[in-house]
Amino acid sequence: MLGYTRVSITAQDPALQHDALTAAGFYRVWTDTASGALAARPALDGVLTRLGSGDVLVVWRLDRLARSLRHLLALIDDLDSRGVGFRSLTESIDTTTAATGRLVLHLFGAVGEFEGDLLAERTAAGLQAAAVRGRRGRRGGRPARMTPAKLATARALLADGQHCVAKAAAAVGVSRATLYRSLSAGLVKRR
Repeated sequence: MLGYTRVSITAQDPALQHDALTAAGFYRVWTDTASGALAARPALDGVLTRLGSGDVLVVWRLDRLARSLRHLLALIDDLDSRGVGFRSLTESIDTTTAATGRLVLHLFGAVGEFEGDLLAERTAAGLQAAAVRGRRGRRGGRPARMTPAKLATARALLADGQHCVAKAAAAVGVSRATLYRSLSAGLVKRR
């Protein structure tokens, strides 16, 4: 039995997942530090290539393994075609127990995808409600770094001929790209 863990950011600690897998009797655990949305996960690729017929891949929770229900089911089908079993400790899913394990896997995967869809719908509804309220409501996205005052200062610095775009951008606290986007077309030559 081989284990796999994943944490989304380096600030997260995979110790909880490692402890659970160690308590279940695993001698080797692969760990990725990457978003579940990313396709490239070297540790997952490594453990998948090591698995052979009769092995079992074990994870702490389903969401640590797959990006979506479709991805989860594709992984499980691939493992099944190679004679590899799958277990999820938290959800008590075990595909080596024949049809029951696969049914539970599909049900939990569908519920997880449904939960993600609900979250996306709530976010979209909140942004739409804020847009209807106009300026009083919250707008989506990050606040703009470039303000009209910063743009006026940057234009003055560029007009004096003593500052290049990089220095003007640094002086007002924005990147060169932000300053270029904010300046009107043809106002300044790039240096």
